[in-house]
This record gives sequence, C-alpha cells and structure tokens, in this order.
Amino acid sequence: MNEGSPTAEMLRASALDLVVDLGATMAMWAADRLVQIDLMRQEYLADAEAAGRRLTDVVLRGLRLELAAAMRVSEHDAGTMITRAEALVHRYPQALDSLQTARITEKHADVLVAGLDELEPELRERLQGRVIAMAEQQPVGQFRRSLRALVEQTRVVTLSDRHEAALAARRVHVEAVADGMAWTHLYGPLVEAHAAFGRLTQMAKVISGHEEETRTLDQIRADVMGDLLIEGTTGERPDQGRGIRATVVVTVPALALLEEDDAAVAARGNEPATVEGLGPIPIERARELCGGDAAWMRVLTHPESGMILSVGRTRYRPPPELRRLVTWRADRCMGPGCGMPASRCDVDHTIAWEDGGATGMENLAPLSRGHHMVKHHGGWKLRQIPGSGGAVEWVSPAGRRYAVGPERRVPVFSVTGSPAPGHGDAPF
Repeated sequence: MNEGSPTAEMLRASALDLVVDLGATMAMWAADRLVQIDLMRQEYLADAEAAGRRLTDVVLRGLRLELAAAMRVSEHDAGTMITRAEALVHRYPQALDSLQTARITEKHADVLVAGLDELEPELRERLQGRVIAMAEQQPVGQFRRSLRALVEQTRVVTLSDRHEAALAARRVHVEAVADGMAWTHLYGPLVEAHAAFGRLTQMAKVISGHEEETRTLDQIRADVMGDLLIEGTTGERPDQGRGIRATVVVTVPALALLEEDDAAVAARGNEPATVEGLGPIPIERARELCGGDAAWMRVLTHPESGMILSVGRTRYRPPPELRRLVTWRADRCMGPGCGMPASRCDVDHTIAWEDGGATGMENLAPLSRGHHMVKHHGGWKLRQIPGSGGAVEWVSPAGRRYAVGPERRVPVFSVTGSPAPGHGDAPF
C-alpha cells in the first residue's frame, strides 16, 4: 500500500461521518418542514374563520387530505405530522430548536411529543428542559424508556387510581387479517402479561433445543400459546419444560412497603415500584407481589446492604446472587440502544476469563446474544468505565465511542455509611 493511502478503517470512518452528517441535515430539514406545516395549519384556520366557518375538524381534514395527496402518504400520516408540528412549534419550542440544530432526531421529537402530551400543562412546562436534555444524550429506545419512567414517577400520586380504572377495561379480542390469519389481543395487567410472555419464551427455548426442531422461536411460542389456550396443555412440550413457571423481577424501595398509599410514597420522595424492563406499577400491587407466590422474584432496594460483589478468579460462572445483582443493576442489555431485558441476556465478562478477567461487578455486564456476538466477533471493543457504577464504553471499528449507563447504581459505602456520589439504591 502506498504511503498516505487511506486504510480500510479510515474509509469506514469517512463513510460513517458522511452518514451522520446526512442524518443531521435530514433532522434540520424535518424541523423546517414541520414549521411550514404549522404555518399551513394556521392559514387554513384563519381562512375558515374569515369565511365564518367554525367546523375546525372539517378544515383540518381538508388540510390532511391536501398534505396526503401532495406528499403521497396516508391521511393518518399527514395528520400525525400536523399534530407533531403544532406541538413542537407551540408547546415545545426548545425541542424544535434541538431538532433544527440536529441535537435530536425526528424520532426523538415524536417520542417527546407523545410522552409529554400525556401530562398536565404545568407538568409539561416543568419537565420540558429535563426531557430535552435526555433526548439529546440518549438513543431513541433508551430515551423512550427514560421518558416513560419519568412520566410515571411524576404522576406516581395518581398511578394507583389510573391502574384501577385501566384494569376495569381488561379484555380479549381477535382481529382478523389476511391469508387466514388473525391477531389475538389481550389487554390486561402489565405484570401478568410480561410473566406469561416470559413463560412462553422459556418453554419455546426448551423445545427449540431439540435437533429435529425447525421452527423459529416466534413460531414455537405461538404454537405453545395456542395449545395451552385450546387444550390446556401442549403435547409438544418435552419433560424438561413442564416445570417452567412465570417469573418477573419486581424492584421495590423497602421503605415504600411501610407506606399507606402512593401519595405517601410521593410525599417522601421515594420512587415507585418497577417491573424489570417495563416500568412502574402501583405500590399496592408491589406489596401484593412481595407477599405472594415464590414465583415472583423480589428485589428490595435499601441504602444499606450486604451483597456479593465479586468472587474474583475463584470461579468462572457468577453465583446466582451476583448474576441477579448484575442484571438488576443494568435492567437491560448494555449494548448501545438495546431494549432487551437483562434477564434474557448473557452475563458477559468484559475482560474475558481466559485473559485474566475476574467474576465481579466491575467486569460483568448483560449482553443480548446479538450484542454478545458483535463484541467477540464484530471488531468492537468494550470496557467498563472506572468509577461509573456499571457504565460501559463501546468502541466501534470506525473508532467512535459510545457510553452506555446502567438503569440503577449499586452503592459504595464510606466509613460514615454515606453512599459514594453517583450511586443509588441496592437490593438486599
């Protein structure tokens, strides 16, 4: 190779830079388009008012049709653009500025509008700056989860009442689709739905392990669900799958178990109970789970704890307590933007065991099977960030660096018993 000629790594980095620059340009153009759409909306309404017409819905339907026909999209998509434009221009101008300067993407803006519009006007105003800062720092998937958790924490006083109202609407319905197929929809409690899906997945994985099995995991999961609902059992389930039961990780601040209701918890400043990978649930529901069947795995957070943090080089596989703590801390796969629950991930040694890596909190992180493969065979490098409480840094083949932080922090206690800065609750 001639001296000064570009290497493969340089070419990849150059191509990636171009893609990122084009993405930023698209974000800026998207912001300009939204501004123009809102100007059209205001003009349509002004013209209608000048003509003495008050049928706002009809006027906006005409605008939707105009946009849909001109842009060759559905009227639903056109309506979504109108709604998003109105929200960003009039309710969230700071977010519009972030989009115009490419600090967030159009998808971030969609998530922001959908999340904040659930809140009362005074809460929107109070949270807008914090939410925009999150959007500018996080990938879309992580931002969606963070925003959902923030919204629920802000509304924790009403979480129990809203859950009860929603529970009254639980139902099942079938939606026919093409090719003799249909969707079966269950609208029910979050914890039970998550547990049922987890059990189906575990059973499907057992079946998929047989050499003669050719179906995908999704296909097996669907077949097992149909068998269980129609026959009450499944003849395809091997013996080793018969003991599988649903499990859900529920994290509950220990002091919250002593409170009388969600309002009292909010007054004390405690966070709500959460289901791993899904989000908050009412404190009453958490109390019920913590005192119930042993199938529910409870993690009680408390500012003082004795826990297994490392077994060093004495054993390769982390003991169950350490594995649970590592997955609890991360909550999800530690791959950039990944949303897979940590309980379904591999617990990976960041520095490989054969390279001298220890089996401890500072060298373990949950990775989805796909991200695990990328780490070992895709040319990426991974390291734990010292003193971060579990954050990892990915270095791409193009030399870009991406930091991924855990959902929770495990405390490090000083002699006085005060937790080190940047650390939160821990399980006991």
